[in-house]
Amino acid sequence: MEKLSHECGIAMIRLLKPLEYYQAKYGSERWAMNKLYLMMEKQHNRGQEGAGIACVKLASEAGHEYMFREKAEGKDAITTIFQKAVSHMTTPDKDDPEGSKPFLGELYMGHLRYSTTSRSGLKYVHPFLRRNNWRAKNLCLCGNFNMTNIDDVFTYLTSLGQYPRVYADTYIMLEIMGHRLDREVERLYRMAVQQGLQGMDITDFIDRHVDVGNVLQTTMSRFDGGYVVCGLTGSGEMFSMRDPSGIRPAFYYQDDEVVAIASERPVLQTTFAVEYEDIHELGAGEAIIVHQDASVEKRQILPRVKNSACSFERIYFSRGNDKDIYLERKRLGALLCDRILDAVDHDVQNTVVSYIPNTAEIAYCGMVEELNRRFGRVRSDKVVSKDIKLRTFITEDSSRNDLAAHVYDITYGSIVPYQDNLVVIDDSIVRGTTLRESIIKILARLHPRKIVVVSSAPQIRYPDFYGIDMRRIGDFIAFQACIALLRNDGREEMLRQVYDECKALSQMPLDSLDPAKVANPVRQLYDLYTPLQIEAKMAEMLRPDGVDIPISFVFQSIEGLHAAIPNHPGDWYFTGNYPTPGGLRLMLRSYCEYFESLIS
Repeated sequence: MEKLSHECGIAMIRLLKPLEYYQAKYGSERWAMNKLYLMMEKQHNRGQEGAGIACVKLASEAGHEYMFREKAEGKDAITTIFQKAVSHMTTPDKDDPEGSKPFLGELYMGHLRYSTTSRSGLKYVHPFLRRNNWRAKNLCLCGNFNMTNIDDVFTYLTSLGQYPRVYADTYIMLEIMGHRLDREVERLYRMAVQQGLQGMDITDFIDRHVDVGNVLQTTMSRFDGGYVVCGLTGSGEMFSMRDPSGIRPAFYYQDDEVVAIASERPVLQTTFAVEYEDIHELGAGEAIIVHQDASVEKRQILPRVKNSACSFERIYFSRGNDKDIYLERKRLGALLCDRILDAVDHDVQNTVVSYIPNTAEIAYCGMVEELNRRFGRVRSDKVVSKDIKLRTFITEDSSRNDLAAHVYDITYGSIVPYQDNLVVIDDSIVRGTTLRESIIKILARLHPRKIVVVSSAPQIRYPDFYGIDMRRIGDFIAFQACIALLRNDGREEMLRQVYDECKALSQMPLDSLDPAKVANPVRQLYDLYTPLQIEAKMAEMLRPDGVDIPISFVFQSIEGLHAAIPNHPGDWYFTGNYPTPGGLRLMLRSYCEYFESLIS
């Protein structure tokens, strides 16, 4: 599996009792911070480009800091930021002795970042912070998201007279939400004055009555995309909200001591030593809000639309130790057995099955269990191992490709040369580069009679714009195979026809691009060929030079995908059925860019 970048992982903690309670019960004033650290480490798979944390201290006096933030880049970012935070907590600030022990508070937020764009650098690492002398106007924001209508939102923001410093969805969301939070605070200020309140009594009134739900509703109704948005305010409000289609995941745990939120269920189970049933999934379009007084509210911020929970989360990105995901991945493997048997002409006796590490292992277990159920005991082995992580300090393409071929290694003697078929399962095949440059080459050294490459996911045919690094349609081997078939058959005029349709649709207003009513023109290209024809062309295209062993590909069907993962039907990568207008528009633009590059 070629490594995909995915945005991102979130972790939040709100203590519901005074800090002294946790010191007395757990013997550490850093109990919440330790839990946050564990939650972030358990989600390290979701982001290795950078990390950040934020904390709000409720009991600070005026003149002393109450919002704290640390950010760092790189694979060791989690360790770096927590070392700095602990150092701040244990070393009093000589300039602020009364407000010492920063990062010792009641509200915590953590974020792990994978970039899905070309933007990098510390300024793009979450959380983002908006400062103000009014405590309730301070806003810290992070999330797991990618917004598909950022052009439209930017235009709206400038129409208000604002002048954003950075053209990025998180910055723009921060400014819009901050603007709505300002209006909310000003509304409460007028109410407080009308009631005759003065001085800090006004501040206390505002802090107790901020309506974060209203701020979210007036902000997020302008965004199109897949998201989980999380935030803290200086006055002590904490929130997390999920997009109306349920594309990106969020889970929460609540007891009488704490409310905690994370991107994955097992993270909360492990961190708080609780059962599966104790963890709840945040609903689509729903927010969980913990108010300053520690009361907890769940509110439907935006109406739910058609469930489009991301199936790729279940296939690849989320950790496989989730009870449901584990069973789903095994089912994906089991459902491929009929196609695998056909590919080896039902010669089970002379077939060895294996997997491409590491994320395909669970699907492999399901495949082996099903084959064993049918045939007693099939021959299975760990034929492929991931050996080393090579650095790309060599810049010449030929040398770099030669090194890349050695990222994986094989177990010599694991099959009978020239007699055994070798079946290897992967979780998905995106660009095919790793297969061509590394895996198939090394498998060929074992001299199998035939190599069958199996994907537990269907053919990835369309780009993603909701937080996964798959934005260019021309990169996908399935699309390249389709185009090659078109050219072989002399149907290249279809490329221009589809381009004209995509160009016209991409220029329409966003509210005219309802995916339920507007057909995706690119689907016409794929409809000309069966999945088996595209598989055969992919096998031809991914065959390395010098390898003459028969090679075939077996992909999961769309029907198999939905049978294995019934509650996460978001399948736009495979079908082109985008859940939002913004996603469809960006797909249209992606195809236009591809076609224009052909004729330029």
